[in-house]
Amino acid sequence: MSSPAQSDIKGDLPAAATQQGMLDRKELSAFAFQRTRMPMTVSDAREEDHPIVLANDAFLALTGYTAKEIIGRNCRFLQGEATSKTAVAQIRAAIDQQRNATIEILNYKKNGTPFWNQLHLSPIHDEDGELAYYFGSQIDVTEYRRIQTLEEAEQRLLLEVDHRTKNVLAVVDSIVRLSKSDNAARYSASVQHRVQALSRTHMLLAEKGWQEIEFVDIVLAQVEVFGSRSIEISGPVVMIPAPAAQSFGLAIHELAANAAVHGALSQRQAKLRISWVTSNGGLTFSWHERDVIMPIGEPARGFGNVLLGAVVEKQLGGQITRHWRADGLLLVIELPDLSQVGRAMQSRP
Repeated sequence: MSSPAQSDIKGDLPAAATQQGMLDRKELSAFAFQRTRMPMTVSDAREEDHPIVLANDAFLALTGYTAKEIIGRNCRFLQGEATSKTAVAQIRAAIDQQRNATIEILNYKKNGTPFWNQLHLSPIHDEDGELAYYFGSQIDVTEYRRIQTLEEAEQRLLLEVDHRTKNVLAVVDSIVRLSKSDNAARYSASVQHRVQALSRTHMLLAEKGWQEIEFVDIVLAQVEVFGSRSIEISGPVVMIPAPAAQSFGLAIHELAANAAVHGALSQRQAKLRISWVTSNGGLTFSWHERDVIMPIGEPARGFGNVLLGAVVEKQLGGQITRHWRADGLLLVIELPDLSQVGRAMQSRP
């Protein structure tokens, strides 16, 4: 007759022990959640504003709050003055689309100390497939970011930039020079989001062997990070020369990021129509935000317009026309012969 320990190893548990194990399962899961060293929260997706219903000890230690201070509140209380609105828009898009997402965002502890939070979100569905909760884990990556020296950052950038796209260095230079903010954290976040936009186009180029890529792929790569719920996209097949692709990607990112903070991608009732037509080798691109609730007085031009103008007019040789309407914005970009754009950027020193 085998011993209890041997039965345990073989998985041949007595019926009573198996039943007791099942009874203890929820308590053990709750204990593990509470005692794990990774900060974690669970919010109720069935309640308005997704209030926190569970937070473990590690989360309380990280943020400095007590359980009574956070249960029943949306986690946006961690946001502060320099929190990137673009990062917030990306979180909102992930929640709207009920998908997993990992986003770095500047948060604040109860005592006002800022910290960089690598936030991971994951939807939890019930047995009927309905969204029930959102699980969130947080990793404090402040120290990791601090120890990255400028030399390491430059080396990573150079590794990312293939020698066949030397013009991207001019684009990065524009980003650094034209990103404006009186707050160091906001400036850092704005540069980071724009370099990430370049990276998304870079990945497309790498997948295509650094040949020309479809314009619609560039558009989708930049707008989908902010959600595609209210976006209509139409236009003929247009191939963008590899040397010009990074500039196109950055221009679309500026429009999408501005819409996610100020315009159609920030308001549920609003709609965005993106379209383009071709003529004589050139491209006319339209960005139409509709049903947007505009602020009183003259509409704000948005944070990204200086860089947008530099990219379109100086790098791509195009023209921008803005039509402010009662219900939103119609922005039209007219570009010259695309093959000429590619050759001009390829020949830059």
